[in-house]
Formats: sequence, C-alpha cells, structure tokens
Amino acid sequence: MTSPCFATQAATADEMKALGRALGRALRVGDVVALTGALGAGKTTLAQGIAQGLDIPADRHVASPTFALVNQHPARVLFVHADFYRLREEAELRELGLDEIFERAAVVIEWADLFPTALPPDHLEVRIDPSPATSPESDAGTGTGTGARTVTFRPHGPRSTRLISSISNSTM
Repeated sequence: MTSPCFATQAATADEMKALGRALGRALRVGDVVALTGALGAGKTTLAQGIAQGLDIPADRHVASPTFALVNQHPARVLFVHADFYRLREEAELRELGLDEIFERAAVVIEWADLFPTALPPDHLEVRIDPSPATSPESDAGTGTGTGARTVTFRPHGPRSTRLISSISNSTM
C-alpha cells in the first residue's frame, strides 16, 4: 500500500539543493531514493543537496554518475549515487551489485523509472517536473534559468514514509 505523497515547489537550484539537504539529513543506511524526471529536471542538483545533508565534505564533487554508473561517497552514512540512464538491459543491473549496496548505504538512483524492478519494495520515489507556468527554456535544475519545478515525494513503505515526514516538516 502506498502512503500519501508530498509535493512542493523549487524555483531555483538553491531551493532544489535545500530540499535535498532536508532529505539527506533524514537518510539512514538502507534508505533508497528513486529520482525521476526529464533530462535537465534537477535530479543531480537534488542529489548534490542530499550529499550536503549527509555531511559529505564540500571539497568532494558529487556529479551525475551517468558514465561511471555508480559513485560512492563516504559520509555520515555511505552515500551511493547511481544512474540508470545509460543502461539498456536489466541484465546490466546485476553488474552494479545494487542488492548488496542497498543493505550498507543510503542510495540515490537517477533515472530509476527505467528499471523499476531493480528497486527494493520500500523506496522513496521523487518525481521532478516543470511547474505549469515554467517555460521550456528555463532550468531550475541546473540554475541556468528561473523555471520552477514541482517535486513530488511518493513513499513506498514505512522507511520512505518516515522520510516524507522529515521532508514535509522541514519545508513547512
């Protein structure tokens, strides 16, 4: 059974990172966050905020793992940042070893909707969409424009429901 979702707006890259920091402060080992949205929506920007909330040192660059597929960052809890964008077959997922990683880290996966069966049953789905009044030329995700984003957090299980509570309480 899916719990109620929580939606909010992020008008700038700084606001997207602030949402990420709130989420990162709440993450524990075993939490999985599935990021979805169009190219340039702000998935990596949100992940950078999550890294800040996990207390990853400022001098450690958190970039999209599009080509590396998986990056690990030491933090308050191990932060694993994965990206499914370049994967073409489900068989490629086995090589990433995510099943083992889920048990020892807080995991954020960009483009998680490409292989939803790879996610554990309890995960937090985060969908980032342009807000209705946003022009296509704007890009709040990267900070290059003024376009707002609607960020929708949908929990799938008790762990992710706890995360929703933390986020919604910190943004009110």
